Amino acid sequence: MTAADETIRHDWTVEEIVALHDLPLLELVGRANAVHRRHHDPNKVQKASLLSIKTGGCPENCAYCPQSAHHREVDLTRDRLMDPDSVVALAATAKAAGAERFCMGAAWRQVRDGREFDAVIRMVEGVRGLGMEACVTLGMLRPHQAERLAAAGLTAYNHNLDTSPEFYGRIITTRTYQDRLDTLATVRSFGIDLCCGGIIGMGETIRDRAAMLQVLAGMAPHPESVPINALVPVEGTPLAGRPRIDPLELVRMVATARLVMPGVTVRLSAGRSSLNREAQILCLVAGANSVFYGDTLLTTPNAGIGEDAELFAAIGRPERSCISASAA
Repeated sequence: MTAADETIRHDWTVEEIVALHDLPLLELVGRANAVHRRHHDPNKVQKASLLSIKTGGCPENCAYCPQSAHHREVDLTRDRLMDPDSVVALAATAKAAGAERFCMGAAWRQVRDGREFDAVIRMVEGVRGLGMEACVTLGMLRPHQAERLAAAGLTAYNHNLDTSPEFYGRIITTRTYQDRLDTLATVRSFGIDLCCGGIIGMGETIRDRAAMLQVLAGMAPHPESVPINALVPVEGTPLAGRPRIDPLELVRMVATARLVMPGVTVRLSAGRSSLNREAQILCLVAGANSVFYGDTLLTTPNAGIGEDAELFAAIGRPERSCISASAA
């Protein structure tokens, strides 16, 4: 799983990762839990809140995304960039509800300099001023923009690979895989943490899932956080007809990510609303150590606040009732 001296590996092969993924489930989860306990506090689960600060009208054609301007049949209200003071107020509400990280997403292909980017900088500064971690996803970045975000105190930049290099062209054609890697390299060069993962359930093979993990594990250092998303099919998108994945597929993906990247934060992300309490706990046992907290993830449903209170109570961390800081 790791080198003999317990150093972190960056030389995984796709075949090795597939072999781990396909282990008998109890063996896989047992191995992953052992690695997780060596590198993390098994009782700590970070709660992050996710807010769409600018919704809809994105020029990218990601087949899964209801915010794409290409998918005209999607029933989605477009909203302009939110006011920074309103965003910081929602972050304060999220903090009061127990969130440690506040994530902000804008439906852009790439960041443009000017009034809107200046507003995002104010949002980052405001969230950091609350004592919270701040993460944004804004599309592609140029070096001077990453530098400004770093100076504002940005904790992490989210820019997912989505899938394997081989399957990528069947999901997105308006941005290349190399574009994504270039943005990640730019972010890393300014000392900002990477939040980078992908989505399963889009029609990819197990080998595609393993190949995506290979790319992530090949980064030195590994991304600080790796979101594992299950596709949430949305009417009007090209993937609307895809069936929801078996929850145990998500468990396997979480466990495999933990084995090949022992030190990262594995974030149980989109698709969690379709998992019952027991399936979510199994994902936590398998190595997930962060969840997005709130009723909505950008534009798709998430587990409800009451359900999450019950989840944390069940694993021994009773939570106060709270109000979601996420926007539709």
